[in-house]
Amino acid sequence: MMLVVAAIAVLLLCFTVLSLVRHDYWTFRVFDYPRIQKFILSVVCLVVLLCYAQTLNGWLWALTAAMAVNAGYLFYLIVPFTVLGKKQVLRAGTKLPGQTISLMVANVYEDNTNASGCLKEIYRNDPDVVLLLETNKRWETQTNELGNTYAHSVKVALENTYGMLLYSKLPLQNYHVKYLVESDIPSIHTEIVLPNGMPVQLFAVHPTPPVPNENPRSTERDKELLLVADMAKASALPVIVIGDLNDVAWSYTTELFLKMSGLLDPRRGRGFFNSFHAHYPLMRFPLDHAFISTDFKLRGIRRLRNFNSDHFPIFVDLQYDARAPHQQSSMEADAEDIQEAAEKKAAI
Repeated sequence: MMLVVAAIAVLLLCFTVLSLVRHDYWTFRVFDYPRIQKFILSVVCLVVLLCYAQTLNGWLWALTAAMAVNAGYLFYLIVPFTVLGKKQVLRAGTKLPGQTISLMVANVYEDNTNASGCLKEIYRNDPDVVLLLETNKRWETQTNELGNTYAHSVKVALENTYGMLLYSKLPLQNYHVKYLVESDIPSIHTEIVLPNGMPVQLFAVHPTPPVPNENPRSTERDKELLLVADMAKASALPVIVIGDLNDVAWSYTTELFLKMSGLLDPRRGRGFFNSFHAHYPLMRFPLDHAFISTDFKLRGIRRLRNFNSDHFPIFVDLQYDARAPHQQSSMEADAEDIQEAAEKKAAI
C-alpha cells in the first residue's frame, strides 16, 4: 500500500510542477484545471504517509515533506475562491431601481436534445440576458419562442460547437459579431441599455480549449481573452464579460486577463461554482464565467439546474452603483504581466 501511495504522491508532485511551466501546449495547461482534486488527493496522501510515520525511511520522509508543501501551495491557490478568501466584488445593498441586470450563461452542449429543459430553466430564473453557447440551427429553431419574452437578440448559429445565441429583455445597440483570432470562433460585442438609460458594454466569448481533440495549445484562447481584456480596459462604459472561457478561475491566464482588463471576479470569496463537467461530480471545474468592471456590485450568483448538458448554467445578478469604483479595486498588472500579455497577443 505504501508504494501505491508513494507513486500517487510522486504523480501529484509532477502534475503541480507541470502546471507551473508557462507553455501553451495542452500537456502543461490541462493541469491548471484540477487544483481542487489535486489538493484533496495531496491531503489524503499526506495523512496516509503520516499514519505510517514510525516506519518511514529517509526518502519517504522527504516525500511526506514535499506533499505537505504541495498541499499548502494548492490550498493557497484555491482559497481565494472559498468563503475564506477576500471578496473582490462587494454585496449590493438596497436595490436601485433601473440599475440592475441579471444574466444567465449556459453552454447547452450542441448534441443535447433537451431544449425544453433549457427553456424551463430560463423561465424559472427569468434573467434579463441569456447567453446560450454551442448552439446550432436546431437550437436556434428550438429556442425561437424566447423572442416572445426577449425582444432583442443576436444570433450566430454554427455547426462547429461554437455557435452563440444572445437574448435580452433590455435593448441592444451597437452590436457586432467578431472573429478576433480564429475565423470560425465568434464573439458578440454589444451595448445593453439598462432601464435607467445607461449603456453597459457586454462581451460574450467562447474560445477554444487547450485539449488534443480541439486545439493542442492555449495560444488562440489566451490571445482572444487578452484582446477582449484590452477592449474592456479601454471602454468608457461599465463592462461585463460572460461566456465559457475554457479556462479555470484560478489559472495564471485568467488572473492575467483580470489584471489586464481591470475586471473583477464575483466568485472570489464566495465559492467555486463549478460548471463543468455536469455528469462527473469528482471532475468539476469553474469554466463558465461572468467578469465585471468595478462599476458593479453583486446581488447574487448561483449555479443552476442541469438540463442534460455537460455544463451547469451560471446565473449572476448585478447592480450598477456609481460609488462602487471608490469602494472596490481591481488587480494591478506589473511590467512582467504587461510583457507576457504582449507576447501572447503577438503569437500565431
